[in-house]
Amino acid sequence: MVVDKLENFEKYASLNPLFADVVAFLKATDLNTHELGKMTLKEGELTVNFAEVYPKSKEEVKLETHNDFIDIQVPLSGIEQMGYTPRADLPEEEYDAGKDRTFYKGLAQDYLVIKPGMFAIFFPEDAHAPGVTPDGVKKVIIKVRVKQ
Repeated sequence: MVVDKLENFEKYASLNPLFADVVAFLKATDLNTHELGKMTLKEGELTVNFAEVYPKSKEEVKLETHNDFIDIQVPLSGIEQMGYTPRADLPEEEYDAGKDRTFYKGLAQDYLVIKPGMFAIFFPEDAHAPGVTPDGVKKVIIKVRVKQ
């Protein structure tokens, strides 16, 4: 897991070959004025979803992991708490290959406060519970295929 300021994202470009495309997208796009919806930057490898998250409590958000994709979460309009637990600390649960996700019961071990201007990267080994927000938030979720 990585948490940092958006202005520093380029420093992480070496973590995955597709991160260079993410850097280019972030530099070329006004995230705050972009309309809601999904877009594909590279078929099967890189997608961007501008979404509106409604108010949710920690109890309403499920921990999840992905095997094939890395999640980059960027809140735009407000503060968001994101739960985190190392996947290794969780029991085996059923994996949904069609949706590339595994859900887990219970709350995250830790919660991070991610503000506008920041991002969080969750790798397959990072169980995460994003979207904890008392007021709702507009955000960007970037899905990047794991490169072997």
